[in-house]
Amino acid sequence: MQIPVLEIDRTMSLSLKSLILSALAASTFASHAENDLTIDPSLPIKESSFFKSLTPGKFILPAKEGWWNWGMAPIYDEKGKLHIFNSAIPYKDGKGMGNWSTKSTIQHFVADSIEGPYELVGVPFVSDKTTYHNPQISKVGDTYVLVFLMNDRSYKENAQAVGIATAASLDGPWTESPHNPIIKPSQVKGSHNATHASNPTFLVDREGKFRIYYKSMSDKKQALRTIALATSDKIEGPYIDHPENPLISYESLQRDIEDCYAFFYNDTYYMILEDRMDIAGALSGKIKPGDKVQPGGNRPGLLYTSKDGLDWGRPELSYDTDANYFGRELSRSERPHILWKDGKPEYLFLANHGSDEAGYYLKIGDWK
Repeated sequence: MQIPVLEIDRTMSLSLKSLILSALAASTFASHAENDLTIDPSLPIKESSFFKSLTPGKFILPAKEGWWNWGMAPIYDEKGKLHIFNSAIPYKDGKGMGNWSTKSTIQHFVADSIEGPYELVGVPFVSDKTTYHNPQISKVGDTYVLVFLMNDRSYKENAQAVGIATAASLDGPWTESPHNPIIKPSQVKGSHNATHASNPTFLVDREGKFRIYYKSMSDKKQALRTIALATSDKIEGPYIDHPENPLISYESLQRDIEDCYAFFYNDTYYMILEDRMDIAGALSGKIKPGDKVQPGGNRPGLLYTSKDGLDWGRPELSYDTDANYFGRELSRSERPHILWKDGKPEYLFLANHGSDEAGYYLKIGDWK
């Protein structure tokens, strides 16, 4: 289907142009989510070779008293030192991470190796006006790129959106894009991201362009999480929503999906997702679409592969639960990130709700 030609005044603001294009795309295209939704007990969701390569590491980065540490976005610098960016949240009512949407900051740790010890060297993203949460770190040429969830209260109260910042050094200074928030809830009724755009992951695609995959939510009564894409020719943006979003959706199964970590490796696009509502069980016929399931990330993760980063197909398992790795009580494992070394995946990091630490890491073995 072709998009109708629309004349846009050259003096029109960029934000208004984006809004018009998003609305046009939403009204012109059906959802692109061409995932394999075949439900068949004879087609179980298999353990991927990535899943089979993982071995347990340990829990790291305990929070200071009165605070919650959440997630880990790891990267090595040019000298081989390990840097980790993560969310730090002051307790609400004496416990928990209830303040995450209004008071979260992004802090920066450094260590000589994954074994630590870890030194807190700064809090590069903290503001009375903006909440910074769930960072993901990459490097493009000589530039470090950090994407994150941001709640810019000057835009809309409690509106989860996506921001991006760049730096020549992991020690900063960091420069936020003038287009921040670069991806906002569209507020277009019926669109896939009418109410929500958050938890971004950034990559450089096969053509050298920049992609941000993110979690989106509509304004439907049962607003389920889906995965969407925005692209740009420049790191700092502006980013344009893909016309066939959402790319991964299980709304027809009354299930949702979130916490994407996408990467381009060996000429293939990959995405690791948190299976918070047992998509694996639904697709393999173990549970029915209408059956209740506890949300919140207690299940294993999923691994998707794609040749174009648009059609993702049927997943395999990507990682197991903390209970299976560490012989402990089951709790939520979320926010997957990979630590890369010499262009190869070395460790998988996961946030964890059931620990005093920010989360844990798993060693990635001989994965092909």
